[in-house]
Amino acid sequence: MDHSEADLGLFGPDSISWRVHREPVLWVAGVRALYLQALHPRAVQGVVQNTDYRQGNWARFMRTAEYVATVVFGTTHDAQRAGARVRKLHDRLRATDPATGEEYRIDEPELLRWVHVCEVDSFVTTARRAGVRLSDDDVDRYYGEQVRAGELIGLDPATIPDSAEAVAEYFQNIRPELALTPAARDVARFLALPPMPRRYGWTVGRPAWLMVAGSAFTLLPRWARRLYRMPGVPVTDVAATVNVRWLRTLARLLPVAEGPIYRDAMRRVEQAAAAPDGRPSRSQ
Repeated sequence: MDHSEADLGLFGPDSISWRVHREPVLWVAGVRALYLQALHPRAVQGVVQNTDYRQGNWARFMRTAEYVATVVFGTTHDAQRAGARVRKLHDRLRATDPATGEEYRIDEPELLRWVHVCEVDSFVTTARRAGVRLSDDDVDRYYGEQVRAGELIGLDPATIPDSAEAVAEYFQNIRPELALTPAARDVARFLALPPMPRRYGWTVGRPAWLMVAGSAFTLLPRWARRLYRMPGVPVTDVAATVNVRWLRTLARLLPVAEGPIYRDAMRRVEQAAAAPDGRPSRSQ
């Protein structure tokens, strides 16, 4: 068998990463991560100054989803190649701090770490709140596995929070740097009411997106909702959990097509199981 066909990538079918990321409800998690990331003044300026995020937004959403799927379910080579493309893109991008006038790279480790932690926290938190059975040990394993995803974008693995306790400590330490800047407010408004593709604008597309974006926002930690000048009360947490569990059930009932990257991963699992020694190849 060709080695690339047996290669099950950075994580493999027994990983928590595969268990979490096979859930269609993680579309909600992706939007939650964007709301959270926008609260870092330098991170959001990097987006605003280097992209016209109001144009081509759906294509960007799809490219991001494809990147995450490639890192989780693709072969080791595909994941490394995707990471190299991201590093090359970031390498040439700069932004200017509007408060100080300082120019900075958008691939500064502090910013990359913020983006990474917001993403992985959103993925595993949303999955758990949606009803995916994950123990505390599973959550720690997920964060530990995702250190490899952080390495792909250029982070030193020793600096990446690798457990629930480490992630909580990271957020606690960085909170004084976060703020609801005008740019963050604009991004949040855009996430709630983005322009819809023409054929969906006056159909169920708009209310469906409002449901996704609203669920994503209410799944934010209380301190983040308070920064957005929205309630941080426990009743919101209960309502958010009920809502995202309903969305997970709905996603399972809808004819949601499995993406080609996931289907290819399942094919490689079957081929690996049929190998003479029965053992899949997995990057270590």
